[in-house]
Amino acid sequence: MVQGVEVGVGEVVEALLARVRAARAGLAAAVAAEDPYAVAVAQDELDDAVRFARRHGLDVTVTGTDEE
Repeated sequence: MVQGVEVGVGEVVEALLARVRAARAGLAAAVAAEDPYAVAVAQDELDDAVRFARRHGLDVTVTGTDEE
């Protein structure tokens, strides 16, 4: 832990969820701009944000552009 810095669990959870929300918004913007490179970068960010949130016990769902 960084000396002199205290962060509550609620703040960490909110930061993780904010990252997921921002990644989803970034992906939507990249899709709307029809920019394949930006979509790939945004999808990677969303994947990372979701993976990190899940690793810390948060139940987040993924809504991406990939069709399965």
